[in-house]
Parts: sequence; structure tokens; C-alpha cells
Amino acid sequence: MRLILLAVLLLAIVLGGIWFYGYWTTGRFVESTNDATIQADAVIVSPKVGGYVEEVFVSDNQTVKQGDPLFRIDARDYTARVAQAQAQIDAAQATATGVRAQIAEQQAAVAAARAQLASSESDLKFARATAERYRALAATGAESRETLAEKQSQFERAQAAVTARRADLASAQRRVTTLQAQVGQALAQAEGGEAQRAAADVDLNSAIITAAIGGRIGNKTVQQGQFIQPGTRTMSIVPVEQLYIQANFKETQLGLLRPGQPVTIEIDALPGVELQGKVESLAPGTGAQFSLLPPENATGNFTKIVQRVPVRISLIANAQTRALLVPGMSVTASVDTRAARGALDELRQQQQAQPQVQAAN
Repeated sequence: MRLILLAVLLLAIVLGGIWFYGYWTTGRFVESTNDATIQADAVIVSPKVGGYVEEVFVSDNQTVKQGDPLFRIDARDYTARVAQAQAQIDAAQATATGVRAQIAEQQAAVAAARAQLASSESDLKFARATAERYRALAATGAESRETLAEKQSQFERAQAAVTARRADLASAQRRVTTLQAQVGQALAQAEGGEAQRAAADVDLNSAIITAAIGGRIGNKTVQQGQFIQPGTRTMSIVPVEQLYIQANFKETQLGLLRPGQPVTIEIDALPGVELQGKVESLAPGTGAQFSLLPPENATGNFTKIVQRVPVRISLIANAQTRALLVPGMSVTASVDTRAARGALDELRQQQQAQPQVQAAN
């Protein structure tokens, strides 16, 4: 009996030593939490335009690729808007063409008015010279005053004719300017129509809603014949190939957690199966800081509660395993922090050295 007890005692000591060795070298550096779930950055599908759903191409849980059509909205209204915008463009361009023809005609009228003005100015020059000559002759008595009065009248009529021709030329030129402004207005209307057509084309193309990413369809609420408004939530696309773990570690566990550290993952849905992962990043605040109503500890009584910080962990698994996983599943994540085990000791040494440096200074 004593030998049996001694053997049991020795076995217990050996097993205890093995456990202690494992704890001292590895176990004390492993930080674990069961406050962890599988996550995926799902995309909510919402239409840009509203209308009656004409056809739905997918069903719940179906796998889709990026760019696959999901459903189609009745596009007749948007097709009509495109046609209306095109008609406005055509009308504006036709107006511009017609006004350009009027400008050509008016420019011919300007040329004719300029020629008439030149002829009238030539007549005025001749009438002025004639009147001056007859004025000199009348002063010597060589010509009668009646003849002088007639020549003076011709000169005045020539002056009036030049004034009238100048007015006609200015009017014709103003008409050209007015027509050119009308062309500019018509072209501006055409540009406005093109902008409306571009917007209508965008709405028309948006009547067919496609998958922004690849994944599986979930939470589908849209049905054929349903009227939906722009921005209505119709379904979600879960990128099952891009699953990750969000583990909420206590703040007391974060001292040695660093990006890149290996993680052992146990999934409740797959008992006995261990997956591997890697720490990607730590959140820039505790979960409470990003809640809808962050706690305000400056008022009322204060009760200290250990906070938790979300840690993102990448999941290393093959396609066969990923097919068994869905967002929301509970997991247990254990991070091996041995790579950073000297970080706290180094920090303590730096703090201890600071008072000595300050005293020396």
C-alpha cells in the first residue's frame, strides 16, 4: 500500500511539474476570452431609385458574385425621362440651327447696309463739294441764290441719307448680336438637356440593382410587385470568404497583446476543432466609448467596471471549413503573447531609470 501511495505521489509530482512548466513557459502568456464572435462586413443592398419591383433574381442564402443582378425596378418612368431630355436637346439644337441661318441672312443685310452707307457717304461728299462751289459762285454773282439753295438742299438730303444708312447699319448689327445671343441661349438649353439626360441615364441604369461584392444573400425582404423607396433596405450580402473574429478582451489582458500574434480559435459549433488566426488590430477605444450612450462617470456614484476592448482577429481556414461558419457564431479566442513578454519589463525599467536621470540633472 505504501508503495502504491508513493507511486501516486511521485506521479502527482511529475504531472504537477509538467503542468507548472507548461504554465510558466506558455500558459501564463496566453490570454483567452469567450466573449468573441465571428463577424463579416456585410453590405446592405438599397436601391438608388424607387418604383415597383419588376423581377427578383436571387433568393435567401444564395451565393452571388460581384456584379450579379439582384432585382430590377420598373424602368418605364426613367426611360421616359431619358426620352424627354433627348427631345429637349433636339429642340434646342434645332433652334440653334435656325437662328444660325437667320444670322447668315442678317449678316448679308449688314453687308448691304454697309454698301448703302458707303454710297450715301460718296453722295454726301459730292453734294458738299457742289454746295461749297455754288456758294462761292453765288458770292460773286455768277450763280443765282435759287440754284445755291437747291444745291444746299441736296447737301442736307445727302446728310440725312447718311444718318439714316448709319442707323440701318447699326440696327442690322444689333440684330446679329441679338441672334448670336439666342444661339448661345439655345446651346445652353442643349447643355442643360444633356445634363438632364445624363442624370436620367444614371437613374435608368440604377433600375437594375447589382451585387457590390461577392457573398451570400441574407435577410432578403424585397418581393416582386413591391413598391420601394430609394434607400429601402432590401437584403444583405455577407462576404463569407472574408470572415474574421471580433474578440472583446478585458483591459487587464491587453498589456502584451500586439498585432501579428498567433491565435487559437475554438468554435462552439465545431466542438473539438481548433482553427488558427492572427491578431490584426486593436480598437482605438473600449466598447463602451462607441456605444450609443457612452457612460458619464463624472456624475453620480461611480462603480468601477472592467472594460473590454474589441480586438480584430483574422481567421485562417480552408474553403470547406469556411462553408460551415456564419457571422454571429460564438468562439473562444486564445492569444499567445510570448513574443511581447519582455515589453512590460522594459517599460518598468524605463520608468525606474527616469527618476535617476532627473535626480542627476
